[in-house]
Formats: sequence, C-alpha cells, structure tokens
Amino acid sequence: MTCSDDGTRRRAGIVLLAVLISSCASNPRFVTRGEPASAPKAANSSGATAAPTSSEKPLLTLEGTASYYASDFHGRTTSNGETFDMNELTAAHRTFPFGTRIRVTNLENNLQVIVRVNDRGPFVEGRLIDLSLAAAKRIDLIKTGTTKVRLEVLEWGKGE
Repeated sequence: MTCSDDGTRRRAGIVLLAVLISSCASNPRFVTRGEPASAPKAANSSGATAAPTSSEKPLLTLEGTASYYASDFHGRTTSNGETFDMNELTAAHRTFPFGTRIRVTNLENNLQVIVRVNDRGPFVEGRLIDLSLAAAKRIDLIKTGTTKVRLEVLEWGKGE
C-alpha cells in the first residue's frame, strides 16, 4: 500500500461520513398555513386571548423583548422552508424547535397571542422573539415596535 492509497481511502471515508451525517440531519420542507388547530379562539375584537387557561399550562416561561417583522420578509423562505406570510400567527426564535406553540403576553397591556415558531431570529442583541405582523397587531406592538413580553411554551415542536 502506498501513501497515495492511504490518502485516497481517507478522503473516501471522509466523504462517506459526510454523506451519512447529512442524511441524518435532513430538514423536511413543507408549507403549513394558519394557527394550530388546538389553539384557543380570540376572546376580544383585537383577536387577543384572555388570561391563561388552566388547560394551557406552560412548559417553560421566559421574559424579554419582542419585536416584529413584516413586509421586507413577506414571501421569503423561512428557516424551516415555509414561505413567510406576515398575516399568519408565526414567530422567529433563535433556538426553540420549529412548530413550538408559544403564548406571547405583552406586559404593558396584558394582550396575548399564540404563535407557532417557523423561523430563526431575532438577530438583534437583546431581543427574545420576532413576531409576524399579524401577531404583533394582536398584542398592540405596532406603534412601539418593541415591547417587554412573557413567553409561555405551550407545546414543543418537532423541529419541522
């Protein structure tokens, strides 16, 4: 066996390993529209929900700053492969699995909305979540652009 054979075998092994790893980490692409079927219906004219229900006990609660994104990204592909629709109740979070359902409460006015994570972000320091335009409207976030919120994870997504 020559050095050339060792190098060729090593490169072939690396390529094979890379192919195996990438096939295990595939990300299915699909389009899902609308709010999850199990989400509660809006309770008032703005579409915000009332106080948390006992059946929607949070799995995790965090507080931080929310912002929103809209027309600049409308129609673009989100991190999970969907087409971003600013009129859907969706959100971007840096680490929560795709499909995670989150109740977002604006701490200034107690308005709430339930969103589904389908994108990554926000990419601005100090922000916890980016909401779609529709979700931001439900909690009266449009005028200020950012606000303090409570995030309550209601259901962990499967990463799709």
